[in-house]
Amino acid sequence: MTSGTGRAWARLATLLPGRSDLAEMRRDPRRDLLAGLTVAIVALPLALGFGVSSGLGAEAGLATAVVAGALAALFGGSNLQVSGPTGAMTVVLVPIVGQYGPTGVLTVGLMAGVMLVGLAVLRAGKYMQYVPAPVVEGFTLGIACVIALQQIPNALGVPKPEGDRVLVVTWRAAEEFAQSPNWTAVGFAVVVAAVMLVGARWRPTVPFSILAVIAATVVARFLHLDAAAPIGDLPSGLPAPSLSFLDPGALGSLLAPAVAVAALAALESLLSASVADGMTVGQQHDPDRELLGQGLANIAAPLFGGVPATGAIARTAVNVRTGASSRLAALIHAAILAVIVFAAAPLVARIPLAALAGVLLATAIRMVEVGSLKAMAKATRSDAVILVLTAVATLVLDLVYAVIIGLVVAGALALRAVAKQARLDQVPLDKGDHSAEEHALLDEHIVAYRIDGPLFFAGAHRFLLELTEVADVRVVILRMSRVSTMDATGALVLKDALEKLNRRGIVVMASGIRPGQRQVLDSVGALDLLRRHGREYATTPEAIHGARDHLESAGVLPTVPPQKTAPMPADNQ
Repeated sequence: MTSGTGRAWARLATLLPGRSDLAEMRRDPRRDLLAGLTVAIVALPLALGFGVSSGLGAEAGLATAVVAGALAALFGGSNLQVSGPTGAMTVVLVPIVGQYGPTGVLTVGLMAGVMLVGLAVLRAGKYMQYVPAPVVEGFTLGIACVIALQQIPNALGVPKPEGDRVLVVTWRAAEEFAQSPNWTAVGFAVVVAAVMLVGARWRPTVPFSILAVIAATVVARFLHLDAAAPIGDLPSGLPAPSLSFLDPGALGSLLAPAVAVAALAALESLLSASVADGMTVGQQHDPDRELLGQGLANIAAPLFGGVPATGAIARTAVNVRTGASSRLAALIHAAILAVIVFAAAPLVARIPLAALAGVLLATAIRMVEVGSLKAMAKATRSDAVILVLTAVATLVLDLVYAVIIGLVVAGALALRAVAKQARLDQVPLDKGDHSAEEHALLDEHIVAYRIDGPLFFAGAHRFLLELTEVADVRVVILRMSRVSTMDATGALVLKDALEKLNRRGIVVMASGIRPGQRQVLDSVGALDLLRRHGREYATTPEAIHGARDHLESAGVLPTVPPQKTAPMPADNQ
């Protein structure tokens, strides 16, 4: 075993569960049991709905909730995280199903799981903190819109039209509904969504989603409402694990979708874990261990026919609010769902699709935090632009492209803001004990500039323009002690400015160059221009003295004779 492989295995071992996790689960099992039961009730209709929306069927959503929910709870980095199928992941999966079919989605999930384990070993979890808040808010808004639009066919009671663009599919579904309206399905969807939204405000702790779904199922069953199409037959239990879906020849073409799924799983899971930390006191998730848990969950879920999973913010919030104290609550949630799969599959199969559409419509509405969006939009114009651009890109393109676009725009705007901080200010000379006449002569021939802030590619050319427009003087002193950072572009621009000023007969001297800036200046030859004639100084007073010596030797200033030392007084002793 190579040393690199050994280090990877050692790193992986540090991310596995330990005795402290078992001790946490033993602390208050009664509270965890209640929380797990509540989360399972909330998760059941969501798992069914997201399974249907993904294109793999309700059974895929249930398998994901059970298998991924248990493994992510056991191996994840958050004590309170609940994982399973989510709306954000469904948004990414729909086009994959359309292009590669169900087996392609299962293969993508397995590949994404392996990538997540790799990210955990590489300690990539800490980099999630660099995702700007407007990007997160923007894609959350975009996801909510996409989830809502995806439910339109089932809410209208029409077969899902062909296509993988949600706006096109929604339009076609509306056209089919206009030709043959199905008001029964619309009624189920609207009533279920209304019950969930109103109930959440009235009694937040009551699982109105499952109550509304049960009521809709009973009404559809006993009134024989054929227009309310049910989910359909479900297997009574999880299938045996299998790798039959793997097609080694298609792995290359599935690499890009797998990267997208892995990126989304990491982003949403770590965001959800951070939300859980913020809702509690004393809880702090381990981001790398969370990536490991999500990786193992996504490796296992496809083996049982499940879709890729992530941490689920809504279910995690319910888990925290109902008093969960350890990862035992999420494990109980998965166990209860497993019991439902084995014992109540025939009953679950009778749930109207329109009722599940209502559940997801209400979920999409509740995902939108109006107050947070208003605050983000009012913060700065850049934040508002990033938020809107990310949301629109999510709706028109897809989530991964939207996040990339949001990050690129946010980075560009941040660089622009940082570049504006760089200033080139003319400062008065500290001329010591010179006479007024000497002050005037120095002011006439020497100018000093202080460079403040970063000197790098984003703003360096503006600096060059300002510096080369210096008036007709003999010496320019650059005070560089306040340059915060400098890259190769900044050093090249500085060198270019030195050469242009020298060609005009203007001598350039520099003071206060920091040790960290010497390497980049030396690499482009800028430091040689200063060293060649001894024009680099440690302090500004030394640079001013050097400038005066230069002007005296050039005959511009009169030579000041050295002061004579006064004789020592005689010893009176």
